[in-house]
Amino acid sequence: MKAFYPRKQIINSSKGEQVVAELRMRIISRAIEPETVLSENQLAKEFQVSRSPIREALKVLSSENIVRPERMGAVVIGISEKDIEEIYDVRLMMESFTFQRLLDMDNASLINDLEKVVEMMKIAIKYKDVDQFSFLDMEFHETIIRSINHHYIAMLWTNLKPVMECLILLSMRYRMQEDENDFERIIENHRLIVESIKNKDADLVNNAFYKNFNDVQNRVESIWSDDERMKIVRESIESK
Repeated sequence: MKAFYPRKQIINSSKGEQVVAELRMRIISRAIEPETVLSENQLAKEFQVSRSPIREALKVLSSENIVRPERMGAVVIGISEKDIEEIYDVRLMMESFTFQRLLDMDNASLINDLEKVVEMMKIAIKYKDVDQFSFLDMEFHETIIRSINHHYIAMLWTNLKPVMECLILLSMRYRMQEDENDFERIIENHRLIVESIKNKDADLVNNAFYKNFNDVQNRVESIWSDDERMKIVRESIESK
């Protein structure tokens, strides 16, 4: 099977981390369907590793509630539409809180960092590297989240990030298939966020944030809940 998770992103990761990233992506993309039994022995053979990294991976996925442990393996739970809605509910709370904090902070360093990320996003699309664009999108928002130095908000982000990352990758891959020009609008949304932070304009911050947030959530949910669209994304990966 072709790699569903971008290998270049995890080339320096441990075997267990590589396995968990790939399995998570397969499960969330429904390349592995709910109720599928995952055997430690079969996975070890497929990934050409010992059973130890497989057990490590299944333990992580179990903590994310996308598999449930079974003797010598696990059964796939997957994620539901309700799960996705709840993930984005929490993300909305985190980012709304963060943006309000930024109104009272010196954001010069943050703005500089965000402008660099936006420029890299432009380069990624120029070369049609949609996966790199997806990771940069996540980096953009993580940079904002971490800028307020709030330990527990950062913990929440870290916990949600792996599944959000998969959802964003799937969404962006579909957009590239459907309408490549749409990425210009996404980049503009991010530029508006930077401008709103720079100007410390509460209304502009809220408008820019919700414009981007609603777009992302609606696109993720519409793609994930549509079997035909998900099939298009999977086929685009398998044809590489």
